[in-house]
Amino acid sequence: MKPHAILFDLDDTLWPIAPVIAEAELTLHAWLAAHAPAVAAQWSVDALRAHRAALAAQQPELLIDLGALRRASLQAVFAAAGADAAGVEGAMAHFVAARNAVTPYDDVLPGLRKLRRQVQLGTISNGNADLDVIGLAQHFSVSLAAARFGAAKPAPGIFRAACEALGVAPRDAVYVGDDLALDVAGAQAAGLRAVWMNRRGAALPAGAPAPDAICANFDELLAWLEQQLAE
Repeated sequence: MKPHAILFDLDDTLWPIAPVIAEAELTLHAWLAAHAPAVAAQWSVDALRAHRAALAAQQPELLIDLGALRRASLQAVFAAAGADAAGVEGAMAHFVAARNAVTPYDDVLPGLRKLRRQVQLGTISNGNADLDVIGLAQHFSVSLAAARFGAAKPAPGIFRAACEALGVAPRDAVYVGDDLALDVAGAQAAGLRAVWMNRRGAALPAGAPAPDAICANFDELLAWLEQQLAE
């Protein structure tokens, strides 16, 4: 069936995220050293990560909003260090700005421009990227984030809600993402076709869900979609 809409994951699908988060956490620690030195003295970058992971294990409901998880962790470490809690919002503002300093893969902008001429585009993300800040919001008619929607991938509801917002049936939509469990299995369970964006050329693990297509980049995605649109 010809797809009427293409929905995308964001992190590690449209841009690499691990180096951005690593740099954001380093610059956050430098910000803490300047503005909340007691916190920086007691909590290294690794210790802050470990605290956040422990908090997520204790309160898994926070995982639906990674920004809220980070804020709650900072509030706790500020309190433990006896630092002014007012500094938490400054720390969050610094981190969010650094977290959104992403660089799309080279093929993304040309690919989005081509796709927009053929189908509706949208995004679904469990993360907290800000497409307006990043400068890609204009390419998408709908963007759903787990924190605002109230459920995270692979829950089928967030996929179906995005399709509804675009005015298309799930069977007429394709979801593109890098994660086999969250993106491929989640989308297929909701009735969408799913493309595994496999930029690293990894082998499909045994027992993994079978994507409707596997693409290494936007050029391969466009070629596959053109074939679907021509049928």
